[in-house]
Amino acid sequence: MAKIPPNLWTGQAIHFGCLAILMLIVALAWISLGSPSPFAFWIAIAFPIAHQVFVWLAWRFELNFSATSRTIGYRAYVVCFFLMFAGRFVTLLVLAALDQGTLQSPSTLKLAIALVLALPGIYAMYSVVRCFGLERAAGADHFHPRYREMPLVRGGIFKYTSNGMYVYAFLLFWAIAIAFNSSAALVVAAFSHLYIWIHFYATERPDMEYLYGE
Repeated sequence: MAKIPPNLWTGQAIHFGCLAILMLIVALAWISLGSPSPFAFWIAIAFPIAHQVFVWLAWRFELNFSATSRTIGYRAYVVCFFLMFAGRFVTLLVLAALDQGTLQSPSTLKLAIALVLALPGIYAMYSVVRCFGLERAAGADHFHPRYREMPLVRGGIFKYTSNGMYVYAFLLFWAIAIAFNSSAALVVAAFSHLYIWIHFYATERPDMEYLYGE
C-alpha cells in the first residue's frame, strides 16, 4: 500500500495551540519589562512565525500536490527560506542594539556566557554548511527523492546529536541577546528556540515519518 503524506493540518493543532501559549507568555514578559521597543520587538517575534508558517505550507503543499515547485519553484523556495532565516538574526540584532544594557549584568560575565553559547552555535552552523548541506537543511528532501537516499550525516556537530541545528545553532540567538545585555532580545531568543522545537514535533517529524519511515 502506498504511503499517504501528512495532510496540510497534520500536527497543526499542536503547532498553533503551543504558539498561542507562547505568544501569551511572550506578551506578559514584554509588558513586565516595560514594553521596550515595541515595533522592533514584535517584528523580531514575527519573523520566526512567518518563517515557520512558510515552511509548513511549502512542505505540505509540495508533499501532497507538488504545488510549491509548480508555483514559485524549488529555487525560489530555497531563497525565501534563507532570506527569512537571515531575517531572524537581523531583527534580533536590531532589537538587541535598541535595548542594549537592560539586563544589567557585569561585562566580563556577559561576554564569557555569550562566548560559551556562541562557540557551539558557530560550530553547528559550520557543520550544517560543511557536512549537511544548506539545501538539505532547507528541506530539499520534500522536493527531490535523491535527498531521501542520502546516508545520515555523522560529521561535525552531528557526531554528538542527530539534530545539531535545533540543539546548538539556535544558541547563537541567546549569545546575541546576552552579548548586547538585552532583556527584550533574551525573550525573543527563548521564543525562537522553543518555537523551532514546536515546528519539529508538529511539522517536521510527521513529514520525516512519511519520507523515511518510522
